[in-house]
Amino acid sequence: MASLKVRRVGIVGSGIMGAGIAEVAAKHGHDVVLRSRHQASADGMVASLDRSLAKQVEKGKLDASERDAAIRRVTSTTSLSDLAECDLVIESVVEDLAIKKEIFRELDLVCRADVLLATNTSTLPVIELAIATSRPERVCGLHFFNPAPLMSLVEIVRPLTADDDTVETVRTFALDCGKEPVEVKDKAGFIVNALLFPYLNNAVRLYEQGTASMEDVDTAMKGGCNFPMGPFALLDLVGLDTSVAILDALYDEFKDTNYAAVPLLRRMVSAGRLGRKAGRGFYDYRA
Repeated sequence: MASLKVRRVGIVGSGIMGAGIAEVAAKHGHDVVLRSRHQASADGMVASLDRSLAKQVEKGKLDASERDAAIRRVTSTTSLSDLAECDLVIESVVEDLAIKKEIFRELDLVCRADVLLATNTSTLPVIELAIATSRPERVCGLHFFNPAPLMSLVEIVRPLTADDDTVETVRTFALDCGKEPVEVKDKAGFIVNALLFPYLNNAVRLYEQGTASMEDVDTAMKGGCNFPMGPFALLDLVGLDTSVAILDALYDEFKDTNYAAVPLLRRMVSAGRLGRKAGRGFYDYRA
């Protein structure tokens, strides 16, 4: 099956990543359909996108006419069937394989046979989603990074079932959106998280062992490695629950102790200290 031109993009998921991917696609000329289970959250995504674009206009990074055009390209819905005529649908819901598989089964039923289905998972096996459909050759990973409008990298994850046209189509889409795509095999963590999360996990281990305070660890990694933020600030940004889920997926696949989540991470998740989104993680954001 020949590759197709992506003009209309569906986004499934009403979180930060879904809104960010929608903004990227709309700013680069694609019509976007945002789907959430509840209309209020779908409308909230559009409102969030509008605020983000307005800030860019205020800072002189975007013309008002460009903002207005991007907003006009975006619609919201609560029905998966409204994604039927999209050329590419990107799933960006919670990192739960069972939930994702059910969404892919439903998308497979409502979308045209030539529609590409992609997942924004950061760690989970894409092949499991592909074989949940009748079009495994048209399924791949398309992993954007947070915040999607600012981060240039996109990981194109190629499961064993994906054909060349699928990979080429999503690569072209990523380039059209001003991103820098890299292709990676369907292995847990792909490139970035497979390298990043042992580092984050071991930073927590250092702190748990009393080697240094978390503030000093963050200062050391910024000053010594020229990182834009330290590991504890980054964990808070990613979300501690998301981080534990990623580490668990990595450990399940590789059985490497570097991927075994440090006990303190699990205890903080149990306590609801999930990071920025909860107002409190390793640092306190409630002030």
